[in-house]
Amino acid sequence: MDRRNFLKSSCLLCGGAVVGSMALLESCGKGGVSPSAGNVNFTLDLSQSANAALKSAGGSVISHSVIVVNTGSGFVALSDICTHQGCSVFYNASGHDLVCPCHGGTYNLSGTVIAGPPPAPLKKYNISQSGNILTISG
Repeated sequence: MDRRNFLKSSCLLCGGAVVGSMALLESCGKGGVSPSAGNVNFTLDLSQSANAALKSAGGSVISHSVIVVNTGSGFVALSDICTHQGCSVFYNASGHDLVCPCHGGTYNLSGTVIAGPPPAPLKKYNISQSGNILTISG
């Protein structure tokens, strides 16, 4: 390889590295993830062992990117996708809140941001119960 081609290749590689680094840094910016998770329409059968956690207060299950929580006085269904960077949130039964493990975002059971970097609330879904069947939609 002659000197001219070496310099061209070096400049292209350096330029690509700079652009890639900027894109990586931008991904941790304030832009966040769109709070509008997709529409859902599914059921959960409380008699199935996979949903057994929902039989007691503080229990939760994630299905179809929706976290369903038994609050003790009913059920709540929210998107499990953090609006900051798209990580999956989990239910913290002792704090009665939803926590994102990636950057510490915290939401209450209404989906409202109560701490951390998330720019928007979690999407809340409609939930109804008929016998052992929970229907989640929205």
